Amino acid sequence: MRINRSLLVLGAVMIMRTALADDGAADSNQANAAELAKKLQNPIANLISVPVQNNWDFGIGQADAMRFTANVQPVIPFSIGDNWNLITRTIMPIIHAESPLAGGSDTSGFGDIVQSFFLSPKEAVGGWIVGGGPVFLYPSASEDNLGGQKWGAGPTAVALRQENGWTYGMLANHLWNFAGSGSRQDVNATFMQPFLAYTTKTFTTLQLNTESTYDWENTRWTVPLNLTVQQLVKFGSQPVAFTVGGRYYAEKAEGGPDWGLRFAVTLLFPK
Repeated sequence: MRINRSLLVLGAVMIMRTALADDGAADSNQANAAELAKKLQNPIANLISVPVQNNWDFGIGQADAMRFTANVQPVIPFSIGDNWNLITRTIMPIIHAESPLAGGSDTSGFGDIVQSFFLSPKEAVGGWIVGGGPVFLYPSASEDNLGGQKWGAGPTAVALRQENGWTYGMLANHLWNFAGSGSRQDVNATFMQPFLAYTTKTFTTLQLNTESTYDWENTRWTVPLNLTVQQLVKFGSQPVAFTVGGRYYAEKAEGGPDWGLRFAVTLLFPK
């Protein structure tokens, strides 16, 4: 009887230890997922990610044409010493544009690449995550009407705060051309992206931002308002974020789009 009791006690202890270990592993996984969801909202997080952002814009020109743009946007951070990170953000557009004129020809191909470099302190500055550096425009478009045929450069910066599930801040840059085709219009444009996001305990994020551009050459704004929902999930050990939403153009050039849709898939590679 003593042996049986001892075995029962030992078995109970082992079950309790296994349960505690499972709880600890679950808590750790939950914490890791929460940190990953938080980093997703930070444009200069110390996290390798590869978003593929699919955009459909409608109501363009006389023909109410559609323009599809798939932005492949790898983000790669590099550690520089104990205090700094260098984050590269590259936007590589793949475009299919219906003709804005009835009877015109559609166009497909690559657009111009924009690449930003952010030097960012590893620790927040007064509660703010900040970064800045140069941004470059490369005339990589495969068709004349999909790019500007200009080389460009300028400054870029970002500042944001994250607290109690909220993320808010702004990313901005300005581009001037310094070389390229003399027959094409000069580039002199300011881009501003204020953003606000809230992430729930189930790693669902509601996002509101604008991706506003002011064209100083033509003195006009393009202001799409984006409202999206993002969900972080795991396929085995691979974390993936799915984003879906819509956009409304509050301000646009004559013949520009009226509204649009967005669907994005982001592959994440935490260190």
